Amino acid sequence: MDFTSDNASGIAPEILDALACVNVGTASSYGADEVTARLKARLSEVFEHDLDVFPVVTGTAANALALATLTPPHGAVLCHELAHVHADECGAPEMFSGGAKLVPVGGAGARIDAALLVAELAKLPAGNVHNVQPATLTLTQSTELGGVYTPDEIAALAAIARERDMHVHMDGARFANALASLDVSPAEATWKAGVDIMSFGATKNGAMAAEAVIVFNAGLARDLAFRRKRAGHLLSKMRFISAQLEAYIEDGLWLRLAAHSNAMTARLAAGLRSFQGAELLVEPQANEIFLRLPVVTLKRLRDEGARFHPWPMPGDDRAVRTVRLVTSFQTTPEEVDRFISVASG
Repeated sequence: MDFTSDNASGIAPEILDALACVNVGTASSYGADEVTARLKARLSEVFEHDLDVFPVVTGTAANALALATLTPPHGAVLCHELAHVHADECGAPEMFSGGAKLVPVGGAGARIDAALLVAELAKLPAGNVHNVQPATLTLTQSTELGGVYTPDEIAALAAIARERDMHVHMDGARFANALASLDVSPAEATWKAGVDIMSFGATKNGAMAAEAVIVFNAGLARDLAFRRKRAGHLLSKMRFISAQLEAYIEDGLWLRLAAHSNAMTARLAAGLRSFQGAELLVEPQANEIFLRLPVVTLKRLRDEGARFHPWPMPGDDRAVRTVRLVTSFQTTPEEVDRFISVASG
C-alpha cells in the first residue's frame, strides 16, 4: 500500500525492453543517434505538429531550461502559487534564467484564476524599469492538487498572456494523466490551445529517468541546445533516454499506463467516500487524492503498512490531518481495496 508518489513506482516492462534493445552495438553520441532522430519524428506525429525535442533526465531540468529559454533575467514567470516550479525546484528556474522572478497567482484547485492573473499582470506595467517584465505564463498539467485544465481553460489563460506578448509553458510532469482524464488529443491540450513549449514527463508514469523539453514554436529553440549543454544535460549516451521516450509513446503505452493510474485513484476515492470521517478536499481528476482523515485512522493505516505523505492544509487540527495519496501504473486493485478496508476500520 505505497501511495507516497508515482516516483516510487518501477519501470514499465516495455521501456525496460527498449533499453535492452539499444544496449546492443554502438551508436553516435550526444543525440546524433537514430533513436533520437526517430523520437522527434514520432513525437511530431503524436502532437500533429513539427516540433523540436530536447531529452533530459529530470523534470527540474526540463522546467528550468524551458523557462530560461522564454524568460530574460529581468523578466517574470507567472505561475500558480502551488506550482512545482515555485515551491519545489530549489530556485532552479531563477538560476537557469539568470535571475528571472517567479510571480505566484492564486486560483482554486491549483488552477490559475483568469481574473487573478489579470490583476497580477496589472501590477507589472510594460516598460517600467522599476519592475520585472512579464515574459512567461506556466501552467501545471495535471495540477499540484490533482486537477486538470481543459483546452478551453488553457486557451483563455493563453489569450491573456498573449495580450502582454508573453509565451506559454506547460509543466507536463503528469501530462499523460491529464490527457487520459480529458480524453482529448495531445495537440488539443497543448499547441492548439496556445502552448509554446512544454516539459514532457515520463518518469512518473513508467520511465526510468526520461523527460523532454518539447518546443512547438520553432523560433524559441535556437539557443536551447546550448543551454542544455551548459546545464550539464546533454547526455553523451542520449539514446538511452530517447529509447525510453520512444517506447513510452509507442502504441499509446503512455496513455494506457496513465489511464490505469487514474482508474486506481477513482477506485480509491469511491471507496473512501463510503465511510464517515473521510473528507476529500478536492475532486480528483488524475492520479492524486488529498484526503483528510482522523489521526487515529492514519495511525491504524501506518501500523498496517500503508505509506503516504502528510500534506498540511487549512482546517487540519490535532484530531484530523490531510494526507496525499498518489497512485501509479503499478498500483493494484488489491492495494486500493486493502487501504479502504483498513481506513474504514
